[in-house]
Amino acid sequence: MKDDGVGLKVGRILAEKGYNVLEVGTDIFMLSNHYKGEERVIIVDAMLSENFKPGEVIHLEGEKVFKMLKAEIRSAHVMGAIDGLKLLMKLDEKLANAEIHFIGVVAKEIDLGMELSEEVERVLPKVVELVEELY
Repeated sequence: MKDDGVGLKVGRILAEKGYNVLEVGTDIFMLSNHYKGEERVIIVDAMLSENFKPGEVIHLEGEKVFKMLKAEIRSAHVMGAIDGLKLLMKLDEKLANAEIHFIGVVAKEIDLGMELSEEVERVLPKVVELVEELY
């Protein structure tokens, strides 16, 4: 779905570098089967917003993830990763104590296709670098 694939592209770059990456696509509930008590969970996903320009990178952490994404930014999915994560955190005490980071990239195009827009493609290195700093 074009820019909606930014999280997968970033994840694959990081996996090639040896980082622990879980591709969940639109199924954040897969996390419950793979989470082993890691201190930090970093989610990279496309997002939709009227307040930010395509290709802008937004980093939120902790409670800001849940507050800001609910109030100002929409996930590109019906039930976004953040809503699903909040539910999982209520069900898993270990996950509830994890440090949560969300790195969102504002999408320009959500449509059929594999390529990212120029605006989103341009920020891939920045997103990878940010994840590496947080890791």
